[in-house]
Amino acid sequence: MEQRTVIGLGICALLIAFGFAVNGNMGLYFNIAALFIVLGGTFGAAFLSFRTERLSIVLKVLLASYRTRIKTPEDIVEILVDLSVKSRLKGILSLQEDEDETSIIFLRRALGFLVDGYTKAQITEILNTEMYFFKIRREESERVLRTLAEICPSFGLVGSVVGLIGMLASPGDVSVIITAIPVALTSTLYGVVFANLFLLPFAAHMRERTDHELLLQKIILEGVSAIESELNPRVLEMKLKSFLTPSSRKGRIISAKRIQERFKIKPEAVQSASTESRILQPVSK
Repeated sequence: MEQRTVIGLGICALLIAFGFAVNGNMGLYFNIAALFIVLGGTFGAAFLSFRTERLSIVLKVLLASYRTRIKTPEDIVEILVDLSVKSRLKGILSLQEDEDETSIIFLRRALGFLVDGYTKAQITEILNTEMYFFKIRREESERVLRTLAEICPSFGLVGSVVGLIGMLASPGDVSVIITAIPVALTSTLYGVVFANLFLLPFAAHMRERTDHELLLQKIILEGVSAIESELNPRVLEMKLKSFLTPSSRKGRIISAKRIQERFKIKPEAVQSASTESRILQPVSK
């Protein structure tokens, strides 16, 4: 999880705790019976509504989304432009080295198709299919979280009814009333808090993460298709930068100095002056 996210969550947790503590004893807001009713009912409904495998996938996706840091579009554009230059210098087969090193599964598969000699149409069709079903799977996981968020407050209401039944069962017994009222009120509190502080934010985070990954996949698809077509790296750089915000398009990725440093080319006198122009000139087929 990013440091800024952790700091933000910490500040919000302190504010919420302060809000509860302002009225006195925080122990008033904790009730085991109400907690069991809300959590037990919500998870029971989840197991009745969805397959265990689906719930396991949702948990894994959530954990991975908060634990792993995803690359930015600027990083992907730079990687793809470098790969384009490398294919000009050393040939398409040299990209097999990057296929083994890259940490992005989608990019690794795309480079594998390039190295294996797939046509542009085949690469585009396969990657588009993968993107489509990736989006479908993520939407299914998001739907699970939003469904649980709808169910959770209902079981808070169930806890309130349980508390009221206890009160009405012994109208003259003060001890029973004192025991039943906290169950009735805290159950509603837990249902609303769990739905709006955890489940709905988890679903929103999953949607944002999915949109970000789909953007990266679109950039990779365009970049790999351009590399297969032997598009001029300078043109590729300008094309991929159209995916970025205007503030992220500053600077040049391709330059003679950077090419020499990135691919360890010895800066010989003649070669140094002509490296960039040689790479950027059209490829004769």
